[in-house]
Amino acid sequence: MFHEFSSTFRALCRNAAGSAYHIAIVALSGGIALLLPAGARHFLSFWSQVEHNKLSLIAVEMTVAVLLIAALNFLHRSFRDRALAAHATGAGLVSFFPRRARRAERHIKQLKEDEGTGRTIKVIGSSGYSTLVDQVGDLASVLDKCLGAQILLVNPYSQEASSRIQAIGHPGCTLSGFREEVRQSIALLKRLKAMGKAVKLKLYTDPPLVKMVVLGDYLWLQHYHADLDIETMPEYVLQHNRKTHGLYTLCTHYFEQRWESPEIPEYDLETDELIYRSRTGNELRREQFELTALPCLEMPVDRPRALTSEVAGRRIRANNVPEPSYGRMTACSE
Repeated sequence: MFHEFSSTFRALCRNAAGSAYHIAIVALSGGIALLLPAGARHFLSFWSQVEHNKLSLIAVEMTVAVLLIAALNFLHRSFRDRALAAHATGAGLVSFFPRRARRAERHIKQLKEDEGTGRTIKVIGSSGYSTLVDQVGDLASVLDKCLGAQILLVNPYSQEASSRIQAIGHPGCTLSGFREEVRQSIALLKRLKAMGKAVKLKLYTDPPLVKMVVLGDYLWLQHYHADLDIETMPEYVLQHNRKTHGLYTLCTHYFEQRWESPEIPEYDLETDELIYRSRTGNELRREQFELTALPCLEMPVDRPRALTSEVAGRRIRANNVPEPSYGRMTACSE
């Protein structure tokens, strides 16, 4: 109910702003028309005094020249910016946020809420915590309104996950924290699946390249730097258009290729197993999720958990989906 009231209030504000703009233009044009005769008389009086004074005449000519140069430069820059805007629109780029600010975050959140209702969400990320689980994250308020979700996250027991955590080098970003973030993302997806939503999760093992969220006709894109946190990277907003050369089409095609790749196993949200399939979609084998940890990942800072009776009991009770914890995690939340 609050969301409907907020949308109605914003629509009324936009309509009022449009009406106020037209009223201001009409008032300004009327004021200029009324002041023209008086302005002309003052100008003629001023010119009759200046035309016989060489210094004043030179000063006026220099002032006019400076104003003309500034006006021409402004027009040139305006035409150039208009051309760049046309190119950006043709490519599907509608917004660019170099750094996350409060105003930008509010705009991003509102646009995702508007576009995510009743749609299937497609996401490529790292741990998925800041995007899916965190209550102030990008999709926290959208997940309950979507029809389904296709999620691609990094396998936290892969060598690439360990390498990325070491490359970031943040004191609060540990491999154990990263794995816990992935577990909380999985717990959330289990809850959504229990609510009857068509949720699918796949875990890839190569280094994360982009953070991508596809909602309807809009796409949000960030680049994973080798040794920087994703929150420091700029965010691009792409929109679908009828042109086949748009960046939206390119990025969604990349997502579909990744999603259909037989090299990326699907995570069974009911049995906590990784399902490997052939190119035709037939199931080849299954592996227990946490048993896929490589021996080389057993570092002193974070050893993989042993398969204790407590963990095994939780897996047996996988159908009783736990409520995820929404506490703030480490600095490697992505």
